[in-house]
Amino acid sequence: MKVKITRNAAKVIKKELDKEENQGLALKVVITHAHGDHAHYGMDLVKPEEGDTVIPTDKEIDVILDGNDPLLDGVKIDYLYFPEEGFVITNPSKGNHGDH
Repeated sequence: MKVKITRNAAKVIKKELDKEENQGLALKVVITHAHGDHAHYGMDLVKPEEGDTVIPTDKEIDVILDGNDPLLDGVKIDYLYFPEEGFVITNPSKGNHGDH
């Protein structure tokens, strides 16, 4: 399984993970809604559990995914400042390039 985190997103995620109250937590990406051949994604900081699928990234951030869900393989986490500030999670490898 693969996960891509952009530079903007990595900066914001690392800042959050470095907070004292988030020590020992990891980033988890989940599917909030799936229909047809694509999904909508969400994320949270959670305590890793035994059996979690942990995917290392090139930004030195490990991401927890449900290894049994093919719609999570290839997700891309980005952080945009315009037109609205916030995270955007897509899966280009599954044809999902953004909200519709």
